Amino acid sequence: MRTTIVRCATCGNRNRVPAAGPGRPRCGACHSFLPWIVDAADDDFREVAESAKPPVLVDMWATWCAPCRMVSPALEELATERAGAVKLVKVDVDRAPKLSERFDIRAVPTLLILDRGETIARQAGAVPISVLRRWFDSAIERTTVAAPDEPADADRASS
Repeated sequence: MRTTIVRCATCGNRNRVPAAGPGRPRCGACHSFLPWIVDAADDDFREVAESAKPPVLVDMWATWCAPCRMVSPALEELATERAGAVKLVKVDVDRAPKLSERFDIRAVPTLLILDRGETIARQAGAVPISVLRRWFDSAIERTTVAAPDEPADADRASS
């Protein structure tokens, strides 16, 4: 399984965060939630995105797309601000044609929010971070109102 090294914003500890797994990543030293930002493609999207506990923000982007490159830092900032509450999964549409077809991607960037593998919100085009925050929070609020409370899930991280 692929891993990423993430520095904890709270204590500075370096943590190994897997691309997929149960729970939500936490710092091995101070136990703060860590941002969960990973790449996925046709072959691993199900494992990386659809089995994730937190809602998944999917960034359908392309390397040649200037607006995609402009919105990417805002998405990473949102994922960092909402560490523990969201997983950011970045999908290069040119390397994931099956996912592009499945989600009917006609423009990039296209953002999706998945909850337990189901699309609950969709946004096409690059927008400022303030708009992303409102859009994300509104979609999550609608979902949590409709979903019953769940027991706390197992959190993990390794240092």
